[in-house]
Amino acid sequence: MKTLSVAPLAKREQEKIFAANRAVGRIALSVGAQGGQSRRSRVYEEGSLRVRFPNAEGLEAVIVNTAGGIAGGDRFEIALSLGADASLVAGSAAAEKVYRSDGADAAVAVKLAVGSGARLSWLPQETILFDRARLSRSIDVELAEDASLVLAEAIVFGRAAMGETVVSGHLIDRWRVRRGGKLVFAETLRLGGAIAEKLAAPAIANGNIAIATVLLAPGDAAQVAAVRARDGTWQGEAAISAWNGIAVARLCARDGAALRHDLIALLAALGTPVPRLWLN
Repeated sequence: MKTLSVAPLAKREQEKIFAANRAVGRIALSVGAQGGQSRRSRVYEEGSLRVRFPNAEGLEAVIVNTAGGIAGGDRFEIALSLGADASLVAGSAAAEKVYRSDGADAAVAVKLAVGSGARLSWLPQETILFDRARLSRSIDVELAEDASLVLAEAIVFGRAAMGETVVSGHLIDRWRVRRGGKLVFAETLRLGGAIAEKLAAPAIANGNIAIATVLLAPGDAAQVAAVRARDGTWQGEAAISAWNGIAVARLCARDGAALRHDLIALLAALGTPVPRLWLN
């Protein structure tokens, strides 16, 4: 006669409870152009994700996570689709916090499709990782040949003002950008294990805890010159390069406040205003 030990049963019950309490959210937003104005053509919301549209010049979408943050095992998906000649600024209501995980990764998938002549600015506020957080994020972009994109993402490892240190954790950040079906940009950031120790290394972050990447398509030497003309005004480090019709800027700063200062300055140099919620 077989008997089941109490420990495995208890563990399975804990796993069921854990799974039942994980947040799941999805947004699917389609935007079209009518009479020279960009308008919502489809809005789908599921789970803890919401999208709101404040009164602003031009169409602006603000993503809200009613779960109050991201924890291990959570699953979120955001899909934005812009039709021909449409324009959209998309951001978030607040910095997104990724909390400590007991082992499971939190997964975030962002899918952006920008049609012919359309313009998208993807400008969420910072993602803040707490100690022992585990995040796997993918950003997939499909651009028409004549579409325009500004894509900015910032990551902060702990809240310096609260004396927090991200000693360890796990981050995978995968970006793929295609124009006309052809891959024009691909990178995957993997940072795990002893994160604080790695960030302290001169070749990685030199002790800084806040990083950002800004991608522009199309991007050219004029944009590079506009950013480099601001040398001496950064609170952290900034660099930008252009190749094959895109430009990519990197920022690295001592904390989230310094990073936001530099990110706003960089976007201003590129002629891209930030959403109003960034300044509140």
